[in-house]
Amino acid sequence: MKILGIDPALQVTGYGIVDNAGGKLTHIASGTLVTTAQTPLEERLGAIYEGISGVIRKHRPDAAVLEKVFVHHGHTTTAFALGQARGTIVLACGRYHLAITEYAATQVKKAVVGTGHATKQQVQRMVMSALDMRQTPRYYDVTDALALALAHTYHNRNSALSGLLGAYRR
Repeated sequence: MKILGIDPALQVTGYGIVDNAGGKLTHIASGTLVTTAQTPLEERLGAIYEGISGVIRKHRPDAAVLEKVFVHHGHTTTAFALGQARGTIVLACGRYHLAITEYAATQVKKAVVGTGHATKQQVQRMVMSALDMRQTPRYYDVTDALALALAHTYHNRNSALSGLLGAYRR
């Protein structure tokens, strides 16, 4: 199963694709979609849409994973911009009939590192280790996206195991 993790943002959107074939995790692709504040909003959103659409067309993932939005009362403008980028990404996924799952940042960190309060550096190290990556990505957005994909594989693995254990206990 190929899983596309996406760390949405208006300036730097990270994406990463992980393949989970028979329990073996493989890094397929990852990168960023970068826009600048000087570019008109509609062009920035268009670039994100085209970029994610291109990744979906090229790699044909089976599922997409996004981080749930956390809105701090002091950063409503940032949340609004993030919402626009997320909406564009959801639209691209919908266009290609790609199901989306969302996880809170703390759930992702707990799944990947073992604690919901892990630092970005800890997440990056665990992602690189789990996927046997040799080169450190330039942006944390990439490893955050890959962490989303990994968390989804771990969640699915644990759900399947729970189902098997439940059937065994009956």
